[in-house]
Amino acid sequence: MLANFIHQICHGLTQTWGFLAAIDPAMRTPIAIILGAIPGALSRYYLTLLFGRWLGTGFPYGTFFINITGALIMGFFMTLTLERSLSSPDVRLLVTVGFLGSYTTFSTYALDTSTLLQAGNPTLALFYWLGSASLGFMGLEIGNFLAKRIP
Repeated sequence: MLANFIHQICHGLTQTWGFLAAIDPAMRTPIAIILGAIPGALSRYYLTLLFGRWLGTGFPYGTFFINITGALIMGFFMTLTLERSLSSPDVRLLVTVGFLGSYTTFSTYALDTSTLLQAGNPTLALFYWLGSASLGFMGLEIGNFLAKRIP
């Protein structure tokens, strides 16, 4: 039932995308990403506000929810569409890079880690998984430190 629902959504996106088929292929990719990014960014913003109102701001509940659901949607969508050939590459870019990329980069981080594992690179996957989180945090703190030192 859920697979049928997703199939209908993918089919609808593919049909909607059909009106842009006449556009130069080099322009379709950026347009697909833009069309996904706008609702992804707005979803992230409004869900963060909603969770802040519901549960308070003492913990980043909105970001936590967004990261988990983004990773879940990324895994589900990519597996379903690639294994069943349900959508065009442009629609996949609209959903994965556009929508999920602006909804959360955590979903791409999870997909990249999984791709490294599936390619038989567990050491590289572990380095990427731990390194992204720890070095990303350290980068943020260093940036914060440097910005505070500007007169």
